[in-house]
Amino acid sequence: MVEKVAAVLVVDDAKFMRLTLTRILEKAGHTVAGEAENGKEAVELYRRLRPELVIMDITMPVMNGIEAVRAIKDTDPGAKIIICSALGQQRMVVEAIEAGAADFIVKPFEENRVLEAVARLL
Repeated sequence: MVEKVAAVLVVDDAKFMRLTLTRILEKAGHTVAGEAENGKEAVELYRRLRPELVIMDITMPVMNGIEAVRAIKDTDPGAKIIICSALGQQRMVVEAIEAGAADFIVKPFEENRVLEAVARLL
């Protein structure tokens, strides 16, 4: 059961990953406010939509997740961002947390872990 429903911005350069996250979130009662396939789009959408939460991949073209976290946090210091990483990206995860990400989840996504991270930030 969802304690608080959120409008979430899902950011990943792989459509399959965006779809996977969208299914997990919507099944739990959350709304996907928008999708972006790179950090630049994510920053623009965040400024326009002001979602309650962002779930963002680290490795993307145009602007990576770490740069996008910094840009979103510059716009809104209270932004809640969960970063997604593949195994073996620990250094980048640390950098993303230092840039302002509040939590991280590892690919491939485990539904429970995604929803626990979302619940913690809401």
